[in-house]
Amino acid sequence: MFQRLQLKNDNRIDWSIIFCVLMLALIGIGSIYVAASHDTGTVSVLKAVISQVIWYAIGAIAIIIIMQFDSEQLWKIAPYIYGIGLFLLFAVLFLYSRAYFQQTGAKSWFAFGPFTFQPSEVMKPAYILMEARIIAQHNSEYPHHTVREDWNLIGKMILWTLPIVVLLHLQNDFGTTIVFVAILGGLMIVSGITWKILGPGLAAFFGISATAITMVVSDGGRSILSSLGFQAYQFARIDSWLHPASDASNQGFQLWQSMKAVGSGGLTGTGFNVSHVYVPVRESDMIFSVMGENFGFIGGTLLILLYFLLIYNMIKVTFQTKNVFYAYISTGVIMMILFHVVENIGMSIDLIPMTGIPLPFISQGGSALIGNMIGIGLIMSMQYHNKSSMFSTTKNFS
Repeated sequence: MFQRLQLKNDNRIDWSIIFCVLMLALIGIGSIYVAASHDTGTVSVLKAVISQVIWYAIGAIAIIIIMQFDSEQLWKIAPYIYGIGLFLLFAVLFLYSRAYFQQTGAKSWFAFGPFTFQPSEVMKPAYILMEARIIAQHNSEYPHHTVREDWNLIGKMILWTLPIVVLLHLQNDFGTTIVFVAILGGLMIVSGITWKILGPGLAAFFGISATAITMVVSDGGRSILSSLGFQAYQFARIDSWLHPASDASNQGFQLWQSMKAVGSGGLTGTGFNVSHVYVPVRESDMIFSVMGENFGFIGGTLLILLYFLLIYNMIKVTFQTKNVFYAYISTGVIMMILFHVVENIGMSIDLIPMTGIPLPFISQGGSALIGNMIGIGLIMSMQYHNKSSMFSTTKNFS
């Protein structure tokens, strides 16, 4: 009887997702070991590895805890978690780490001795929960989509996003702002909003993006963007993206070295812990350069496929649960992880401008890892509390 009960409990856990996260964690530990071994900084290899392992352990505990919450409980706590996240984003404006501000120009980190924490990273899953609740509640109250009601829904979603965008702007954290906008865009697409709105909206988005790029490369356009709040370091990152070779000794040095490291890996790589190209602070934003150099094109491709396997398994769990509230949560988590992967790898090989976005489950850093682990916990809770009935009304969750 005990064995049958244990098997039943095991079936409630999606081991395919755990496998993907575990493999990414092992790759992350190995990559951080290589980066720390060849870094000229003061942090020891052992300290860097042990610190990351501790964060993985904390993240695993977070997954176990979050798995205990079913959809009704997540529904109820969403506003409170969102409120706590906003409070932390506001508090960090006054209690930010002065040392990190000098390094990055962003007021995004708390610092308590050697411990640092970036509240915007854990705000991401809190924001996803809140937006999922907003969409599910609206669609329950207005099951038949009309242009008027869809605009109403868009207004609600933007309203809950604006405080985060404003606070991140005050922190000078443009890269994280883009992540929230990407999550918002993904949720809008799956929310049921008519394409009579989404179509022109996407066209306007690409038009604005093209206009922004045109303005960035012209002196007059940069003057306008500066008056709108763009910082000098953001223009410098764009310049290093457009002309990495011409800026290889200044702002573009890190990017240029990352490209050299990835290119030197060739097809199969130089081998584990065999690095000939120095990449500054490669253990965080440029961690993909370690994979590219040590394991080449094949290793980088396998890593990307592992991410897609993780996303596929998350989508599969979403369809199995048949719960629309969970579906919106899942969409937000998938967009968060997918955007991080595309942005980080893209900027490491000069396809996308540098934004300081970490590679999920691999880059060194506890805040981002915990935020991603919380997202995995939300996905895991879907199968752990799988219900056959479909969520179609909000009164059961009020």
